[in-house]
Amino acid sequence: MLSKTTSAILAAALLAGCTAAPYTPAPLATNFPSAEQNKLLAAAHWGAIARHLEQRLVEDMKKAPQQPFFIHENPQATPFQRALTTQIISSLVNDGYVVSRAPAGALRIDLDVQALTFGPDRTQYRPWFTGSLLASGVWSEAKENPAKKDRSAYAPGETPRTELIITVSVSDQYRYFARSTNAYYVSDDDRGLYGIKEALTPAEAAAGSPQASTGFLVKGDR
Repeated sequence: MLSKTTSAILAAALLAGCTAAPYTPAPLATNFPSAEQNKLLAAAHWGAIARHLEQRLVEDMKKAPQQPFFIHENPQATPFQRALTTQIISSLVNDGYVVSRAPAGALRIDLDVQALTFGPDRTQYRPWFTGSLLASGVWSEAKENPAKKDRSAYAPGETPRTELIITVSVSDQYRYFARSTNAYYVSDDDRGLYGIKEALTPAEAAAGSPQASTGFLVKGDR
């Protein structure tokens, strides 16, 4: 039987073998700390993010010039673009702000929507829940952690391949007064609502390579 000292030496050696090499030809890939990102599953969610964008915009504009806002409504916009533009206008008007129908004398609101599609073999993760093992593959949630039982906060299904990056900004011809960017998951089955019509070719699917991003811009006349 190995002595305690010998066991400790072996354990230390094994641990040392698991550490990173002191020199590498490229930075080591690491994970970011766990984070949460909303998944858009319904038109009501579009309204929710429109209100969030409008509230952030209004907060950032408290120290900016008091002028009307102008958002150009693009007739070629996707269903998502049209809904988001309309809902932001409604939120501004309902909060007492002047939204002009013409760009003259108004601050321009630019709404940029960039859609990204990642590879088909995207890694899947599930939230961790505190519990005790009852049998092989069967877990019981710990009674002292009732909050851990509620899994309804997490969207169903696999991690989507499709994401949106939405940037809203307010500017005039000389400077930006406010600007914010948020990212959201999108159900892969709803890609057409966001203007993504192209499909992966068999070669792309086999290679697992992401598609090129597709960007959309809703802005006022210059």
